Amino acid sequence: MARVALRTFAFRRLLHLSRFPRPSSFPTLKFHTAASALRMASVEQFEEAKSRLSTLKNDPGNEAKLKIYALFKQSTMGPCTTGRPGMLDFINRAKWDAWNGMGNVPQEDARQQYCDLIGSLVAAEGGSASVTAKPAGSSQYNTLLVTTEDNITTIKLNRPAKKNAITTEMYTEIMAALGHASTDSSVLAVFTGAGDFYCSGNDLTNFTKIPEGGVEEMAQQGGELLRKYIKSYIDFPKPLVAVVNGPAVGVSVTVLGLFDLVYATEKATFHTPFSQLGQSAEGCSSYTFPKMMGHAKACEMLLFNKKLSAAQACSLGLVTEVFPESTFQTEVWTRLKAYAQLPPNSLALSKQLIRSSEVERLHEVNDAEVERLKERWTSDECFNAVMSFFQAKAKL
Repeated sequence: MARVALRTFAFRRLLHLSRFPRPSSFPTLKFHTAASALRMASVEQFEEAKSRLSTLKNDPGNEAKLKIYALFKQSTMGPCTTGRPGMLDFINRAKWDAWNGMGNVPQEDARQQYCDLIGSLVAAEGGSASVTAKPAGSSQYNTLLVTTEDNITTIKLNRPAKKNAITTEMYTEIMAALGHASTDSSVLAVFTGAGDFYCSGNDLTNFTKIPEGGVEEMAQQGGELLRKYIKSYIDFPKPLVAVVNGPAVGVSVTVLGLFDLVYATEKATFHTPFSQLGQSAEGCSSYTFPKMMGHAKACEMLLFNKKLSAAQACSLGLVTEVFPESTFQTEVWTRLKAYAQLPPNSLALSKQLIRSSEVERLHEVNDAEVERLKERWTSDECFNAVMSFFQAKAKL
């Protein structure tokens, strides 16, 4: 118990250090948000979103503020045509870069993205995410935006301020959303992320919540949660599509082998840094990755932490197709809306035929991966690696 107490104290101490303020920076950004390009916001909704911006209690940070500025300028004035400010005018130069980075995104698209972004920030503080009537079913979720429209159920990870890192609560909500989508009227289900990230993987603060039973109990609970989580993907009966709108890390990458389509923006990256954190593969990736990309390339990702660009991931079969950043949302959602008009029973039964030969194998792999991870989570090696991560983060 002394060892458990020491670990708990060390984790909490590092979390405290990681909250110290850090110097603000104004990076050069190229923005996009996960929005249905087919559902354009009206002028009235745009005006309402502008009003809701003033209700935010917390500073959303420089990156979010630059994004808001760029989307507002693109929405109201169109593409940037002004000259770039001088080298020493840091703030206006950063704002210009953000707006110019929008390229030729249509004003209507920028207006919808602006509304979606403000909605995500408001929702992160506990308010309603939508500037219109709240979609049916969304009220039960704290970390997701779930909508059903045009025969598509969209599950949007909605922790943009935390790069959509997955908490224990989010795991539970995603399983519930998948359960609902499996029986609702939709033809297919789509995963995407709010903000610039698709998902940054596990929120590592999950590992700091040590129960009374110690690390062993935490590993047991975490393992069973993960087992059920991956099972919900394996058994999902309808076509499952990932719309990867930005960087993807960890479990958000490994489960892609269980999706039926994976569409990615050219700005997306795919990273599985398991050995870096003293952990091992999950999401059935120890089976699906070698099968789709070959043994050597799978090892490069799962063992040696290789980060893939969207183009590399596509060439290896992890991604179905890569789209230009400027047209990503429009092209993908136009295509998905067309797919959703196909006969639903035909799609579901065809998926069942394709998946039937390996469902049992996938469940076996999931069980084996979870058992290995439970052992990893209780090891000194994993503990030291996660501690090192928090120490490095605290120094930033």
